Amino acid sequence: MIEQTLSIIKPDGAQRNLIGKIVSRFEEAGLRIAAMKKKQLSKQEAEGFYAVHKARPFYGELVQMMTGGPVVIIVLEGENAIARNRELMGATDPAKADKGTIRKDFAKSIGENTVHGSDSKENAATEISYFFSATELS
Repeated sequence: MIEQTLSIIKPDGAQRNLIGKIVSRFEEAGLRIAAMKKKQLSKQEAEGFYAVHKARPFYGELVQMMTGGPVVIIVLEGENAIARNRELMGATDPAKADKGTIRKDFAKSIGENTVHGSDSKENAATEISYFFSATELS
């Protein structure tokens, strides 16, 4: 099934010049870039995007990290794109991520884990529409 999913290269990945390496992994895995933009998130945008985590103890740190530099926001498209992207990313904790995943290879820590990816069709649709209008998707 062809799906779309959202991926974000977080500030730690963008600042370390990993954008091309990460995008190459998506493309090599057969995922197509349907839309992409580089953006500095405002505090309000980061708080809104991560509102689902508001009650969690790491929320403030997450918002601060996501506003600490530009991010690259990508809509990936392809066969089972959500599951494939999550496999490419690896576990949230890079110490527990499988060898060869983005987080194992590039993440600094559980907090600076380089990438975000949607975890369901519903969240993918919500997250994509948070950052992209329908006319921006190809």
